Amino acid sequence: MTEPAAVPAAASPASPAGPAGSRLRRLGRLFTADLRPLRNSPSFRRFWLGELVSATGTQVVVTTVLLQIYADTGSNFAVGAVGAVTFVSLVVFGLAGGTIADAADRRVLALLTSSGMMFASAALTLQAVFGAPVWVLFILIGLQASLSALDSPIRRTFAARLLTPDMMPAVGALEGFSMTLALTCGPLLAGLLVSTVGFRAAYAVDVVSYLGLLWATWRLPSMRPEGGGTRAGFASIVDGFRLLWQRPVLLMTFLVDLDAMIFGMPRVLFASMSVAQFHGGPRTTGVLYAAMAVGGTLVAATGGWLSRIRRQGLVVALAIAVWGVAVALFGLAGSLPLAIGLLVIAGAADTVSAVLRITIQQVAAPDAVRGRMAGLFMVSVAAGPSLGDLGHGTFAGFTSPGLAAFVGGAACLVGLAVLIVAVPSFIRYDGLAAVPVEPAVPAVPVEPAVLAESARLEERAL
Repeated sequence: MTEPAAVPAAASPASPAGPAGSRLRRLGRLFTADLRPLRNSPSFRRFWLGELVSATGTQVVVTTVLLQIYADTGSNFAVGAVGAVTFVSLVVFGLAGGTIADAADRRVLALLTSSGMMFASAALTLQAVFGAPVWVLFILIGLQASLSALDSPIRRTFAARLLTPDMMPAVGALEGFSMTLALTCGPLLAGLLVSTVGFRAAYAVDVVSYLGLLWATWRLPSMRPEGGGTRAGFASIVDGFRLLWQRPVLLMTFLVDLDAMIFGMPRVLFASMSVAQFHGGPRTTGVLYAAMAVGGTLVAATGGWLSRIRRQGLVVALAIAVWGVAVALFGLAGSLPLAIGLLVIAGAADTVSAVLRITIQQVAAPDAVRGRMAGLFMVSVAAGPSLGDLGHGTFAGFTSPGLAAFVGGAACLVGLAVLIVAVPSFIRYDGLAAVPVEPAVPAVPVEPAVLAESARLEERAL
């Protein structure tokens, strides 16, 4: 006679393993990536995957352009001029992209800008096939950067329409992870393609990479701004700045980031510090650049806890303070392992700040102006590090790279303190209590799985 199967101890309510196992599962969710947006929203999942592939293709193009210009001219100045062309395009067209995003159906606009970028990549392929002059290459990369600046603010509005506000920190972490992956894999793939099959094949890969993004965007519902949209133009940009002035918490998400990047971004010093301070060379410089990305990736991969933070403004301020301290100590570091560790910490702190700042912008800004907020975000992201490069490089020229990094980190802390004293409401901001502005027109229906998951999260919070 067969004995009945024993009931597993873990299934018994009286078993201590039950509560312990539940605590372990909660702890595991806390320190793993929050995948609810991908799991519960097929629309967002398709869009995120399409953007990941497209962003990787974009980095293939960026690297290939630099390689081709150097191969054609042998001039470091010509290679550096690509950065100037890209910077101007991002700043000028980033603001334009924001105001256009708040004027019409964002899904249609994204289809147009993505198609334009795909055709620009096709033109880059053709110039490589026919051996066009280098000035053609500059025109095409400027065109693609301009289209990218128009496209990015439009796409940054989609997540808040597809998901509930409590999922925005997870969206920020997922976007940070995908961008880090693209920045890592894109240049590697470009080097492999250029060295094996040539420039034309590398550009052609980017053309193909847009197909998935176009398909994912086509599958989205209509994305008209709530309220019907605002006429694009200079007046619309002014209205965006006026909204920032009226909402100090939103304004602070830009100001604290500019403070951190202008005073605290030490990347321009890596090459000289590798030689003068750490007695290395190009390989050491590469390690220093990679260290910050490693820190950001660690946060993105273990960032389930970011979705549970209420005092988001306070945590942003603390993250920027950690960034400033880590950069200042990096300037004083006497050994390479210590310097690497400090940059990993700085990169992690920067990612925490970025995820929560984007979350605040998505939740606290009305949908009708989210495009302009995203455009301003692009401008600050482009301008902040560039101005930081200029300041650090100039100061290091008169003193030393290590001192420039130390002073920059210290100045970041002073600037942060001044901003918090000026706008104390920022550190009191409660992200979970923030209520989005009521839409003037029906919003995009949130998928049932997303609503169910949000309800379960609210029940756990209670």
